[in-house]
Amino acid sequence: MSLLSVQGVRKAFGANVVLDDLSLEVEPGECVVLIGASGSGKSTLLRCVNLLEVVDDGVIELEGQDITDPRVDADATRARMGIVFQAYNLFPHLSVLDNITLAPVRVHRLPRVEAKSRAMAMLERVGLQDRAAARPDELSGGQQQRVAIARALVNEPTLMLLDEVTSALDPELVGEVLDLLTALRSDGMTMIVSTHEMGFARQVADAVCFLDGGRIVERGTAAEVLGNPRQQRTRTFLSRITTGLPGTVQDR
Repeated sequence: MSLLSVQGVRKAFGANVVLDDLSLEVEPGECVVLIGASGSGKSTLLRCVNLLEVVDDGVIELEGQDITDPRVDADATRARMGIVFQAYNLFPHLSVLDNITLAPVRVHRLPRVEAKSRAMAMLERVGLQDRAAARPDELSGGQQQRVAIARALVNEPTLMLLDEVTSALDPELVGEVLDLLTALRSDGMTMIVSTHEMGFARQVADAVCFLDGGRIVERGTAAEVLGNPRQQRTRTFLSRITTGLPGTVQDR
């Protein structure tokens, strides 16, 4: 059984159809990388999976459970997933440690001592255990993004969703975040990653999906999709990425 099954999902914002009968299967321990131009639906797909958006049609199943059923407890479902956006979304008035323990203590009612122990373990995992007392504005962008990832990991999610997590970083800081994601992949974390970092996709992806017009136009291994794409739309997108043409790597 797939860990995540997206079946015929449709999502529109007014007259703008962002996801159009989109289907996707993700197996346990698999890293699926989403690529595509602006407006192709990558971010919206991740938000639908995390129940931040309500789908108009179709079904999303997590470990065999239909999580698009209106009777499902959305908060409990989100607790099984970690999601990280391109904006760090850290609370500036809280320390790094307090940012990470806030949800476990306030939302999941975890005892503060246990939450702190988990948070410190996560900070060690992302290489920031010595910055637990720092405020976010005392950290570099790459460090803040690693804290955001640690915050998503602290509840031991079944699935990680990562939406263009390097796009807001200076080029010299991108590597430290990609190294962390590579380590998570090696540990067997199931991940869906929206990215324009083609080198990262080649290195870690079990599958690459090219989205266009709210559909998955092409899916295959990184070597297949990035090295020898079958579809002309995929080839055109990759050509624009290579030549650095504008308007090809951001998403809603």
